Amino acid sequence: MTGNTLKVGMTFTRTVEVDRARTISFLGEELRVYATPQLVNDIEEACLDLLLDHVGDGENSVGAAIDIRHTGATLQGMAVQIEVRVARVEGRTVTFEVAACDAFEQICDGTHARVVVNVEKLRQRVAAKARNAAGKALA
Repeated sequence: MTGNTLKVGMTFTRTVEVDRARTISFLGEELRVYATPQLVNDIEEACLDLLLDHVGDGENSVGAAIDIRHTGATLQGMAVQIEVRVARVEGRTVTFEVAACDAFEQICDGTHARVVVNVEKLRQRVAAKARNAAGKALA
């Protein structure tokens, strides 16, 4: 990670609307609430948004770990505020404390870790793995 602009304590807040695509469907129309996998995606995007202002040219980040408790049901059409806070910076790994709430209650808390990567080096590693996998599939 280039530069030292990322500091413990920095925060970012993202507000999302729980649209139909963010809800579960398996309990019927009357129980269309915020799906946990969608919440996880929204948390990752909020953390990424904060990090992108602090990584160097040719760098980005990938998710490495997530540990959340999704404790409240948020109805379709409601807004959710996701707040992320830099808790630790250890080399290329950045750990965030995360929390989310709707208009009535906190619905989530936990942590998320991201690793800053050089995009070109990652592209090369992934391409090598794809070539290796293709060779094993032919064998």
